[in-house]
Amino acid sequence: MNQHPTTDHITSLIQEGEFFKLKEALKSFEPNEVVELLEQEEEREQLIIFRLLPLRLATEVFEYLDLDIQKHFLANLSQDKISDILNEMSPDDRTALLEFLPDELVRELIQTLSEPERKVTLELLGYPEYSVGRLMTPDYIAIRESWTVQQVLDYIRRHGGQSETLSVLYVTDERGILIDDIRIREFLLSDPQKHVSELMDRRYVQLTAMQDQEEAIEVFRRNDRVALPVVNDEGVLFGIVTIDDILSIREEEDTEDIQKLGGSEALDAPYLDTPIWKMVQKRAGWLVILLIGEMLTTSAMHHFEDDLQKAAVLGLFIPLIISAGGNAGSQATSLIIRAMSLGEFSLSDWWLVMRRELLSGLALGGILGVVGALRIVLWANYIDPGYFGPYWQLIAVTVGFSLLGIVLWGALSGAMLPMLLRRLGLDPATSSAPFVATLVDVTGLIIYFSVATFVLRGTLL
Repeated sequence: MNQHPTTDHITSLIQEGEFFKLKEALKSFEPNEVVELLEQEEEREQLIIFRLLPLRLATEVFEYLDLDIQKHFLANLSQDKISDILNEMSPDDRTALLEFLPDELVRELIQTLSEPERKVTLELLGYPEYSVGRLMTPDYIAIRESWTVQQVLDYIRRHGGQSETLSVLYVTDERGILIDDIRIREFLLSDPQKHVSELMDRRYVQLTAMQDQEEAIEVFRRNDRVALPVVNDEGVLFGIVTIDDILSIREEEDTEDIQKLGGSEALDAPYLDTPIWKMVQKRAGWLVILLIGEMLTTSAMHHFEDDLQKAAVLGLFIPLIISAGGNAGSQATSLIIRAMSLGEFSLSDWWLVMRRELLSGLALGGILGVVGALRIVLWANYIDPGYFGPYWQLIAVTVGFSLLGIVLWGALSGAMLPMLLRRLGLDPATSSAPFVATLVDVTGLIIYFSVATFVLRGTLL
């Protein structure tokens, strides 16, 4: 084992100012040996030794130190040294340190971290994955109500370069508690001798660090802000969230919903960056489910096999019937999911939605029913007379009323299913258009053959 200078020799080197020799000697120390050395020295000597350690060794030593010594170093070391050490520390050790420090000091220390390390630290500080705390940045301008406008402008010139945005300034008290936010234009247009308190109205919008990101999106939308402050449970200003972060989150959520609407799981990466096998995994599940669902269509057709044998002409209109219902359901699903995501109505408005889709479904079904029946009338009279036999009028009635019923059912189910899933706490986007279309396919056949049995009984059936 290497022989290191004794504690007395280290102390004498410090007293003699032989810092170069001391720095060279410390390079051969192991982290635990430096910790033992520091614990035997006075506070002044501790700082001198620690400042002379290489960055990697200093970081490892810092992680081993007692919390009290860590706090002492944080209070006395230069900002650059603290920043370097915190950025080099392992995330869990850094978080363990920050959890025991005062809120105001934590805010300052987080601000010294690099962007990647800051994200990891915020994550480990306990903010859930989809919380506002994961989005916030500590780069903002905070001012005091006793300052003059001129003091504020001078402060911005000195420190504004580090701020994420200068559109809004935040007024805090001596404890760091947010008491107002003021737009920068108010300072630019005011008398330089005015005090901040004269510009305050104490009306502001804030987010909490534990708040869900989707709620934050809605708050931004309602208040038309470029940035919003984030506070903790005590009202202490911890950071801000800017509109570009919110737009990014909104884009991710919209992309996820659109991908689910197409009948697949949301991708975790851009399309071209997703491995083929991962793409297959994301899409295969829903395709299997939809295939099983479509097997019910086969079962439904088997149930009505005797009717098909008696009136084979009914089989000609099956693709037309089920596609019309599926299309109506897909339309309704897309409209309802988008409206819910924009907060255009709440679940308590389900009856209003149902009534609108009932009227829309009747109108749309009536239009398609007329078009379907008219097609049979024109074919039977002008294009290929006799093709549908002597009962072409009854077939036209069957197809017309079947389309009316199926389109109405498709519109209602496509609108109500997303709301039901939301009520159950599930993602409404999972009631994707293909899923609704499959549901309507099966029920559409039942509606079609039920109408046919009623209308054609005693003739073709």
